Amino acid sequence: MAKREEIEVFANPRPARDYTITIRCPEFTSVCPRTGQPDFGEITIEYGPDQSCLELKSLKFYLQSYRNDGIFYEALTNDILDDLSAVCRPRWMRVTARFTPRGGITTDVVAQYQAGR
Repeated sequence: MAKREEIEVFANPRPARDYTITIRCPEFTSVCPRTGQPDFGEITIEYGPDQSCLELKSLKFYLQSYRNDGIFYEALTNDILDDLSAVCRPRWMRVTARFTPRGGITTDVVAQYQAGR
């Protein structure tokens, strides 16, 4: 497993308000651990911030750290959710990983976090 870049946060400018932030990374890449072939997909991060928000430059470098990592879709989706929710402690978060077809099969993996659970 590759070393992950540090994810930075900043203070939520409206912590008393419920709102949703959606971040898309349409050029996500990782490597299939079985074949060594590249996997291409889109990572979508949706969350309701509490006291802090994800800083995008550090998030970009964090996601790029998966580029040469041999990891299954299910593991990387849950790892991303665990790492991001631990850093910014949102009210809720959903990470969706949508991968391009391989051998005529597409895969979407969705993992969710809810504060207090």
